[in-house]
Amino acid sequence: MTKTVFTNVNLFDGVTDHIRPNTYLVVDDETGKIVEVGTNTEPEADKTVDLQNKYVMPGLINCHTHIIMDPLTADGGTETGEVAAVVRALSNLHDLLKSGVTYIRECGSTFDIDIELSKLIKEGKITKVPEIMPSGRPYSMTGGHGDQPNFGHLVDSPDEMRKAVRQGLKKGAKAIKVMATGGVMTENDFMDDPQLSEEEIHVAVEEAHHKGLIVAAHAEGNPGILNAIKAGVDSIEHGFYVNDEEIKLMLEKGTYLTPTIVGAWAFIEYAPGKIPEWEMAKIAAAWKDLRGNITHAKNAGVPITLGTDAGTPFNDFKMTPEELPLLVEQGFTNLEALQTSLNSAKLMKIDNEYGTLEEGKFADFLVLDENPLEKISAVVQKDKAVYKKGSRAY
Repeated sequence: MTKTVFTNVNLFDGVTDHIRPNTYLVVDDETGKIVEVGTNTEPEADKTVDLQNKYVMPGLINCHTHIIMDPLTADGGTETGEVAAVVRALSNLHDLLKSGVTYIRECGSTFDIDIELSKLIKEGKITKVPEIMPSGRPYSMTGGHGDQPNFGHLVDSPDEMRKAVRQGLKKGAKAIKVMATGGVMTENDFMDDPQLSEEEIHVAVEEAHHKGLIVAAHAEGNPGILNAIKAGVDSIEHGFYVNDEEIKLMLEKGTYLTPTIVGAWAFIEYAPGKIPEWEMAKIAAAWKDLRGNITHAKNAGVPITLGTDAGTPFNDFKMTPEELPLLVEQGFTNLEALQTSLNSAKLMKIDNEYGTLEEGKFADFLVLDENPLEKISAVVQKDKAVYKKGSRAY
């Protein structure tokens, strides 16, 4: 075993509520895993990297991205041909890692591109990108949110859902994404339009859970949020209008909530006058409510994950760190905001190897100039060093 020791580390391990000064990390160069975390006395190693008393924290885990989308378009550019979409996805993956995101769950890709890219990444044929938990194409009703060419699997009954999900799993999806409500970027529906039925969603959950996989539900309004929770999904994505009844049920079922606040913020900040009025009107109407509802759910004990909906208008692939200060503005502590990334790892069932910097975990970490537990904007640093499995990527 060859080993690298990283010395002079001020460590936020992702678990404790304080920085551990004068810390070192020993990494197995072959596996990329941490074999020792200690303080003071420097251990023997084949190579030493002095991190000069900077702050080290776990890489970010973004559980809601769309790597095939173009954030400079009003519709996400999902109608791009397959080759162009692959080129765009690769560029977006590089931007994600540069920003500090070391693992993603892709929540809907045209042509099932994420499935193929995830295989190539595992084989080492694509480097300097995050690892991917792929969901392939999402599951939508005919005429619903996600009914776009080469994007949604269109299903209109429980039986159609069962067959479509089985086909997605056969292709290699490692998570399932269903559309339980209308959304911002579809002209002819609204957030409070229920779309896939509870029965249809339950079939998707049943098929995914048979294989130990998770299900995410795009669910912005009611009663679609409630339908998805009752159907047994593992996470509610967006959840802008989540209410007390739904929060209670989420706590009973252990359902996670992915608020994607930065995606909504990007609309408010950058989109006026650049996207259709009907699209802007939807998010503007929800902006105040969604922030209060997310904080209310967090205060009630619902686990909040880190996900940004990256790829939606003006929500580019370097903006994941921006989600954390926005959460703090809504009443999260710095620690709570930082641990949304760990909650993503728990939701994705990868927290035995990712999400914290502890012995036996992969050495995916960021090197920052300032202490993120004291100043959450430290995570937004543009020129941060990013390490993937102990090797510097950026």
